[in-house]
Amino acid sequence: MKIIHTIEELRAWRKTVGKVAFVPTMGNLHEGHMALVREARKHADHVVVSIFVNRLQFGQGEDFDRYPRTLQADAALLEKEGAEVVFAPDEKELYPRVVQQYKVDPPAIQDELCGAFRPGHFGGVATVVTKLFNIVQAEAACFGKKDYQQLFVIKSMVDDLNMPVEIVPVDTGRAADGLALSSRNGYLSAVERAEAPRLYQHLTRMKAAIEAGERDFAKLCEETQADLTPRGWQVDYVEVRHAGTLKPAMHTDHDLVILIAARIGHTRLIDNIEIKV
Repeated sequence: MKIIHTIEELRAWRKTVGKVAFVPTMGNLHEGHMALVREARKHADHVVVSIFVNRLQFGQGEDFDRYPRTLQADAALLEKEGAEVVFAPDEKELYPRVVQQYKVDPPAIQDELCGAFRPGHFGGVATVVTKLFNIVQAEAACFGKKDYQQLFVIKSMVDDLNMPVEIVPVDTGRAADGLALSSRNGYLSAVERAEAPRLYQHLTRMKAAIEAGERDFAKLCEETQADLTPRGWQVDYVEVRHAGTLKPAMHTDHDLVILIAARIGHTRLIDNIEIKV
């Protein structure tokens, strides 16, 4: 396995191989990332994984400086999973002008759901992913469904800008108790970790109610928030949306997704669950 730090070297390697599948990450890898790599291997003979903590997608007061940088441990995991290249540029390599002058500006959805609490986040994601797509020139790229809004933004961007890459959604990896795997789970205290699966418990409860015929989505969301808040959660949102458009769900919709974001202690967790009715 190669660890490549420069765009020039990555592009030189790219010219020597055929079909490539790509997994963009910020590192501090876990089993959820390994699932992305395994899926990528189904789509191409060569897999590139990028590791780059992207300053553009962090807001003021967020955890950019303390986000774990664990390149050597990450590379060891990726080698076991059969990744061929780790692309790990530094900031000067990916942002040579320091300030990125040209940015990708997603549509209004960037200011909803997580975007309402993280201004500029999805513009930062879209910009760095565009840069990475241009550098890696992969035929396929794998993204986890846990970041459902991010997946939606990236798929929409690829369609809108005619980018020649297939976006492959990958199901959310979960711990045995249902907690969605995330690098930020490492921030949780033992008490918070024991409480964290409650998000997924509420998602499955709401899904069961909708599948049983409940169509008062606002009521279901309010019930979830009413349970979480007294337990110390700071709930950003609980919403039912149309899975294909991320518009607020109508009672006549058949493809739905419930999305939730909440903080326990100092850690912000997100999760979602899809429904077909």
